[in-house]
Amino acid sequence: MVEVTFSPEQIEKIEVVEQHETEGVSDKALKEIPASVIEYQSLAVDTVSGASLTNEAILAAIEDAVNQAGGDVEALKAVAVEKELSDEVIELTTDVVIIGGGASGMSSALRADELGFDTILFEKMSYLGGAISISGGNQVVMGSELQEEAGVTDDSVDSMVKDFMKNGAEKNVPELLTLYAENVGQTTDWLHGYVGVQYDADLHKLAEYSHDRELAYTGGGPQFAKTVREKIEETEIDVHLDTQVNELTVDENGAVNGLIAQSEDGTTYKVQAKAVIIASGGYGNNKELLSDNLKSVLYYGPESSTGDGIILTDTEDIDAATRLMEYGKTYPNGIESSEGKAKSTIAGNIVVFKENAILINSDGQRVVNERASNRQILEVELAQPEQMLYLLMDQAAFDLFKPAVEEAGISEGDIDKWLENNGLEPPYFFHGETIDELAKVAKIDGSVLKQTIDTYNEYVEAGEDKDFQRPVEFMSKKIGEGPYYLVEQKPRFATTMGGLVANERLQVLNKKGEVIPGLYAAGEIVGGVMGDDSPSGANNGWALTSGKLVAESLAEEIQK
Repeated sequence: MVEVTFSPEQIEKIEVVEQHETEGVSDKALKEIPASVIEYQSLAVDTVSGASLTNEAILAAIEDAVNQAGGDVEALKAVAVEKELSDEVIELTTDVVIIGGGASGMSSALRADELGFDTILFEKMSYLGGAISISGGNQVVMGSELQEEAGVTDDSVDSMVKDFMKNGAEKNVPELLTLYAENVGQTTDWLHGYVGVQYDADLHKLAEYSHDRELAYTGGGPQFAKTVREKIEETEIDVHLDTQVNELTVDENGAVNGLIAQSEDGTTYKVQAKAVIIASGGYGNNKELLSDNLKSVLYYGPESSTGDGIILTDTEDIDAATRLMEYGKTYPNGIESSEGKAKSTIAGNIVVFKENAILINSDGQRVVNERASNRQILEVELAQPEQMLYLLMDQAAFDLFKPAVEEAGISEGDIDKWLENNGLEPPYFFHGETIDELAKVAKIDGSVLKQTIDTYNEYVEAGEDKDFQRPVEFMSKKIGEGPYYLVEQKPRFATTMGGLVANERLQVLNKKGEVIPGLYAAGEIVGGVMGDDSPSGANNGWALTSGKLVAESLAEEIQK
């Protein structure tokens, strides 16, 4: 919500008085767009990278205020905004330069700084945090003190590797997966102790894992990102936001020795470095790099995931190799928040599946164990004619669901608006005072839906799910009194499984299988560790672990 003050001649003041945007991600947009509208007296101002929904919401609110005041919106949109770009060229020399400020980039920067290396980090967006800052905020913590304190003392590297290989259809690169499993515990303890990241106390029980090994960050992904940003501010790391890396430089021996970048204001940076770390994330938001099956799935990742690392290294003098580019981590629990885009309900699902929520298809039937692995639920979902399931909740469960999904950017205001639509358009949030009323608006056979609920409640009372073997500890309550709700569940993806080929030292290899001197990679840009699918909490854990490890790996080569 914005308040706009006008004089007879112009817009005098714009104040954002209420907003529910993710901290860090939208801060710049909330500050700069109102300031630019006032400075240029225009509604055609530049928007902020990575905050498209915030950009649209602020400008729409200002337009509405102009209309209410009797102003000419179209005239303000027609006012051209011309900014003079700088032609300055700045040359920098450093030990380590990092491309990307997401989880792996921040982790590698902090570790390199801790080891005493001069470190520069370039991030093309207006904030540090990347995908983790808009995630639900879960992480594999196998082998950590936190896992042990939570009561699991018998987990092992072998167990984690076996679980991941099974989940990834045995397509995982064993060396990278083992590297991950051997080091994620130490990384977790480092994050907790050195960086200050806080974790919830309770391990999650997940079908993908033979041992409980996932924890949530206290405050979710947004709070994690805030904590790490604050830690970086305490260091000597030279951070450049709104700066796009356009080229890697290569010496006469074929070694990568730096990069060229350009900031939003036009300033060019030419950096010479002893090591370059690519931590630029995935390629989910670049359809040219996606396989056909992924192009049809809702995308919910950051705008920044455009495959920069793939593009930068796909040159004649670097010629980096890639693998598993056709795969992406697809979850079964998305809602279509805008055309082709998704938001995740997974945090809400975790909460309500501990109670009494169930998954049904468009015929009103249960079709899966709600506590099965994401992969198993996804397979059932994709087998439906509409490739969609519905999450069925009574009022008590829905009251738990709403606050739980806030961390994924689904506000109570959003939900109220979607409920008002009541299935007229996506995302489908159906509601009804009774089961019959719910079935009617959702165009489901009411008698079938009633039978489904009655059968499930009988299983709760008997302490056994005879149809799908949902664990009894997740059948604590019967489906109770209404109103009742159905929430769409559609396939969604953000994380890509493929990427650059790297060895156990996280050095990037070319298509001949040779190490490219001076070039390292960490995080999602590294292909192969997950196989064709990643289990819950795995991607955050890998990004942070590989980020820490890559700084340690290159240390031997650039010791002062």
